[in-house]
Amino acid sequence: MAVAGAIIGAAIGGWLNDKFGRRSAILIADFLFFVGAVIMASAMNSALLIVGRVFVGLGVGMASMTAPLYISEASPAKIRGALVSTNGFLITGGQFLSYLINLAFTKAPGTWRWMLGVAGLPALLQFILMLLLPESPRWLYRKGRQEEAKVILRKIYSPEQVEVEIQALKESVDKEIEENKASENINLFKLCQKKTVRRGLIAGVGLQIFQQFVGINTVMYYSPTIIQLAGIASNRTALLLSLVTAGLNAFGSIVSIYFIDRTGRKKLLVISLCGVVISLGFLSAVFHEATSTSAAVSMVETSHFAANFTCPAYHDAGSASSWDCTKCLKASPDCGFCTSPQNKLLPGACLISNDTIKDACHNQDRLWYTRGCPSRYGWLALLGLALYILFFSPGMGTVPWIVNSEIYPLRFRGVCGGIAATANWISNLIVAQSFLSLTHAIGTSWTFLIFGVISVVALFFVLICVPETKGLPIEEIEKILETRGLHMMFWKKRENEKRSGENDTKKEGEGDV
Repeated sequence: MAVAGAIIGAAIGGWLNDKFGRRSAILIADFLFFVGAVIMASAMNSALLIVGRVFVGLGVGMASMTAPLYISEASPAKIRGALVSTNGFLITGGQFLSYLINLAFTKAPGTWRWMLGVAGLPALLQFILMLLLPESPRWLYRKGRQEEAKVILRKIYSPEQVEVEIQALKESVDKEIEENKASENINLFKLCQKKTVRRGLIAGVGLQIFQQFVGINTVMYYSPTIIQLAGIASNRTALLLSLVTAGLNAFGSIVSIYFIDRTGRKKLLVISLCGVVISLGFLSAVFHEATSTSAAVSMVETSHFAANFTCPAYHDAGSASSWDCTKCLKASPDCGFCTSPQNKLLPGACLISNDTIKDACHNQDRLWYTRGCPSRYGWLALLGLALYILFFSPGMGTVPWIVNSEIYPLRFRGVCGGIAATANWISNLIVAQSFLSLTHAIGTSWTFLIFGVISVVALFFVLICVPETKGLPIEEIEKILETRGLHMMFWKKRENEKRSGENDTKKEGEGDV
């Protein structure tokens, strides 16, 4: 329900951004966060809890597309990518902190009320701090508040740069007046008729969709489950190991901050996707081997327990002698596997899955499996997950948000950013809701292989459809989209990048003199 709320929030957020400004949209998102946290913490039944989740989701959707946009429009071109990447790091760092905070609250009275209610505090803090920050200068200029915009731009840029920025803004706004004046009358058909917007939307929306369809949120949402699928039986161990996943995600965001304005957006995406393809291929192979070498089910071991403990699907099977742990767990969601802790690969028992039988298994000092089977390859799955996160986070984790905050013409930036963020959250919902069903239907190995194939398609999409925006003024990106041909040799500098570098070197030399 939180993700469903985020879809609506992202869609409304685009209109709010263009109508009332970037800062106002963030303030509204903070208010929704706070209200949602209070409702969840004080919920007296599950219906109220769900209402609170929807409020939080609305805030998440608005903030997810507004924060990168606001940072981008209030940042100098040279460090714009690093600052938007910092936003990504603070999100992933916050996810890691939330694991630790929740761990701390597990022993507190009221447990989950504290876990959900404490989210209101950062929302309240940000609401207060946002009141002290200015509106986006580009939004102000477009709304005819030129003097306010110039005051803010002079605080961001050096005296020689500010006039260039103001002139570029003036040209962009003049062009808008010539074309139609009103972004208020925008519809999707009109947007797609404009070459710059169409190309921007293809790149921006495509990146947001591929960000989700390469499988990241299956790893983030279901990392404890994936760790169990790799053969780690303990829930607590799986949860603690998922902390590593969250920590690596935050570390990857730090790498992005350092490289984004040095390496460039496109090159970072390509390196990231190449690593993701390799990692998913590795994970697919590991889970295939784990399934192929699954521990057998033994009639003798099963008979150690009461007759009514045996899983009906196993009891009724004509070929029970050929069963293994994987077949036991796939036969029915009501089946579980109980085995010896000394050697987890020895034949075990296929039993009914419920708390009574789980306790009976544990009382005999045995291990209980319901999601994945014991495997000698479990540690390799953890290595694959770590590699996946380390490759994904610096590139595909942050760059789609950066590109979407830069690539659209000023007059359509809010609504196009909203479209892209909505596509991201819809994709998020589809992947998250289908992952466990896919693993049950076709197996974890084939599921990761599908994500790997999608990652290869994403790689070609980046090479063909995504322009390099590194170091360019936001208004300059629009001109590139108007005339852009394929730039496959993205590792070579464009002429405007070379000139920019030469100018920077010249200025540094003059400063030294």
